[in-house]
Amino acid sequence: MAPTTANVADEAKVASIKTLTGTELNAVPSEYTYVKNPNDHGDASAPEHSIPTIDFAHLTSSSPELRSKAIEELGRACQEWGFFQVINHGVPESLMKSMIEACHKFFELPEEEKKEFQSRTLLEPIKCGTSFNVAIDKVRLWRDYLKVIAHPEFHALHKPAEYSDVSFEFSKQTRQVATELLSGISESLGLEAEYIAKAMNWDRGMQILAANYYPACPQPDLAIGIPPHTDHGLVTLLIQNDMGGLEVQHNGQWVLVDCAPGSFVVNIGDQMQILTNDKYKSVWHRAVVNNRATRISIAVPHGPALDTAALPIPELLGGEAPKYIGMSYEEFMELQASPAAYMMPCLDHLRIKAE
Repeated sequence: MAPTTANVADEAKVASIKTLTGTELNAVPSEYTYVKNPNDHGDASAPEHSIPTIDFAHLTSSSPELRSKAIEELGRACQEWGFFQVINHGVPESLMKSMIEACHKFFELPEEEKKEFQSRTLLEPIKCGTSFNVAIDKVRLWRDYLKVIAHPEFHALHKPAEYSDVSFEFSKQTRQVATELLSGISESLGLEAEYIAKAMNWDRGMQILAANYYPACPQPDLAIGIPPHTDHGLVTLLIQNDMGGLEVQHNGQWVLVDCAPGSFVVNIGDQMQILTNDKYKSVWHRAVVNNRATRISIAVPHGPALDTAALPIPELLGGEAPKYIGMSYEEFMELQASPAAYMMPCLDHLRIKAE
């Protein structure tokens, strides 16, 4: 979106999208109007627009042949798509559904009860809000959000009552899956399994539970849940309820992601693109809305330790010059949340200009 500062009140005074849609609403208000190009959509049912599938059971198999093939498929998915779905990952589908339900219950709380969590502080352990940053957004987003830091220190809501226990178990098991994927990605690059984890101080790395609430919209073609963006971390794992809405840019077209029930949708983040010197791409994606029912998604970005800077891995350069300078993960997250990110993609701020 264009780098324009909207003349709006601070977030505490801007109505949540839940409040807005709780009224008789037949059209999208002007401040939420976002026009998409209808000609840049790909056919999600076409084989070339079907995201790759990684069988986690094969990736963690004791069979060298199965594991080797899974690592090869993982590397190809990272290089050609930057997105893939993971099946047979071992996280119970009942736990995933309980996590979605707990987040849904939070969004359904009275607005007064959620106000204590409203904050613009980037690394506030628990915060909720609407849109992205109402102080700088040109267009308000058709979503409310809840962000809770789960690692390196676990935090949890005290309401709804079940959130704490469910989120603890969900974050723990999701992080285990992310750790195995990171090892597989390392090996797909010809590195030792623990290389990236050690370089990024994974034991102190960030994990955020980012829940999004997208209510039904009377004119879905004129609104956006989240505009095109890339993720700031290493890998992001996402789950959602029965309503789809994640679109990925692939070969110049926007493709609606169709994933198997109970699977994780995984994407490569900006820190991984830096580490691999552009071999593995952090792909643009967005969240669209619908006019039928509320969509709940929970994205779980996993990143380095806050004080750790990603740099192109020397072993992967093969005589090629590094394309990025370093910046701590905390500084990178601050950059993504700033007006500078509206001016140019975050990675371009770190890209070394060719002489």
